[in-house]
Parts: sequence; structure tokens; C-alpha cells
Amino acid sequence: MTNKIKLLIVDDHAVVRKGIQNLLEEEPNIEIVGEASDGIEAIEKVKNLKPTIVLLDLTMPQMSGFEVAKILSDKHPATKSLIFSMHNNPEYMVTSVENGAMGYLLKDTSKEEILKALESVSAGNKYFPPTVSAMIIDGLLAQRKQKTTPKLKNTSLFAKISKKEREILKYITEGMSSQEIAEKLSLSVRTVSNHRANILRKTDVKNTAELVRLAVE
Repeated sequence: MTNKIKLLIVDDHAVVRKGIQNLLEEEPNIEIVGEASDGIEAIEKVKNLKPTIVLLDLTMPQMSGFEVAKILSDKHPATKSLIFSMHNNPEYMVTSVENGAMGYLLKDTSKEEILKALESVSAGNKYFPPTVSAMIIDGLLAQRKQKTTPKLKNTSLFAKISKKEREILKYITEGMSSQEIAEKLSLSVRTVSNHRANILRKTDVKNTAELVRLAVE
């Protein structure tokens, strides 16, 4: 490679950030430009530091790695996101791609594999763990795209809410808590709570019980 990869490390555990830095700081093609402990800080640092790649923890306070990847994909497309997670789960890998990440790297991987992933993503290619075939990821993506958002009976009342809000509303009518919905959709609880509040505001409904009643009528 001719240009150094400018890397921003994002993880809520300082020991993880330090470990990655120690592992990569002597690499001639890697320049570690900064670190962040949560998603909000990461987004701010991307604005200022303009890294090539953000190595992004999946589970963090305030915002999940998926949410950060989505924001970076939408607002800072020149910076690529690489999810860094302990979860060897193809479903999570698919969700990372759906949210704009360029790949998914396991935390127990070797230094050589980390370098390979960084080089692949910096070249514009997607990267997944060697144990997971790209064909599996493509297949799961295709399956998800075939699914449609669940329809609500009172369509006119909810015409003004977004597709994501309709999806969350469907789970609310099934009696799921914000925590359960967050886990189902790979969102933070805070994000789900914000969506719930927006649904109530847009539909001019006072509480969840009334919302559920109107949704299924």
C-alpha cells in the first residue's frame, strides 16, 4: 500500500483500545489517529480526524456499533466502518452490512487477520471472518430483503410514521418491552424509547395502551 490507513479505535473498554494500539502502533502502513469510548464521541472525532477506517465496538453505551455505522455511512461515506465484536453470529454480520459497515471482525482474531481486514476494507472490499462464507452473508441479506414490514390494521392513522417506527409499533402491539425490541432490532434501548415517543407524538396518542388499541382496530 502507498497510503497509510488512518485508524480510529472505538470501544468502551480502555484496555481494549490500548491493546489494539499496542498491537498496531509499529505497523508502517497503519496510523492510529485517535480513540473514542462511545458512539457520540466517535462521530465527533470522525468529523475532525477524518480516519480511513473506524474499528467499531458493537456493544457500547448510548449508541450501538450498528447505529454509529449507519450514521457514518450516511454522513461520512469516505470513512469506512469495521465492526469489532466478540459475537461470532452471521445475523449480526448481516445487520452490520445493512447499516453500512464494510465488514465484521472478531475480537479473538490474530494480528495478521486484523491487518488483512483493515487492508481489505481500505481497498473498498467487504470483510468477514474466514469461518463465515460471503455466500452465507449474501444469502441472509437476500432473505431479509424479501421480508416486508408487518402491516397494521389502522393504516390511515399511522401513515405519518416511518417504516422503522411501524416495525417497532408492531412489536409493541405484541407486548414486547423496549429492551426486547432493542435486542430484536440491534438498537440501543434509548433509540427504541425515542422511537416510541415519536410514535405517540405523531399519532397524537397519550399512552401506549391507547396506541395498541388503535393500532389493531
